[in-house]
Amino acid sequence: MNFEQARFNMVEQQIRPWDVLDPKILDLFMSTPRHEFVAESQQALAYSDIELPIGEDQSMLPPRVEARLLQALDPAEDETVLEIGTGSGYTTALLAKAAKSVTTVELFPSLQETAQQRLTEFDNITFKQGDASQGWDDGQTYDVIFLTGAVAELPDSYKQQLNLGGRLVAIQGEKPTMTAEVLTRISDTEWETEVLFETVLPYLVNAEPKSHFSL
Repeated sequence: MNFEQARFNMVEQQIRPWDVLDPKILDLFMSTPRHEFVAESQQALAYSDIELPIGEDQSMLPPRVEARLLQALDPAEDETVLEIGTGSGYTTALLAKAAKSVTTVELFPSLQETAQQRLTEFDNITFKQGDASQGWDDGQTYDVIFLTGAVAELPDSYKQQLNLGGRLVAIQGEKPTMTAEVLTRISDTEWETEVLFETVLPYLVNAEPKSHFSL
């Protein structure tokens, strides 16, 4: 299979038509071999417009969704990033290329271990293992926060971890009505919210809606 051609087609036929026009973001997707972040048996599907399973009942974001969220975040080379949900490590690689440093948190040790093996060329990634569905209080603040899975409700602690001018993207809500949103911190006590698009994506583990029923 010609992976370079598949990557080009992904950018031109999936990502660009979804209003992702920032050359920096397009270059990130063109220069990062997505097929190297999946099992060999799935490499032929790596550039498809699907949620690709990666094990532990988790999946990769569709490329166009990922690109649109990254464009909204617009990470800069002097900025720090917190990623919630390392997954395959593909988004981590994109962020590490664009930003100064990335702290990435993964619930499943097996996924974290595989991602680390795929990302050995980077020296600006810090790997953490744990459940960040309700927040990740590591005493740090960040310029960019990327939640790679959906949340029924965004924990307030993530908003507090944004530096002034910092941006956070998350998929929020309950199926079938979920929205991709970018939050920007504009003061110590104020955040601006922009709805990017509607979608339905899998929840982060333990970030699902609470049951409305009780026995």
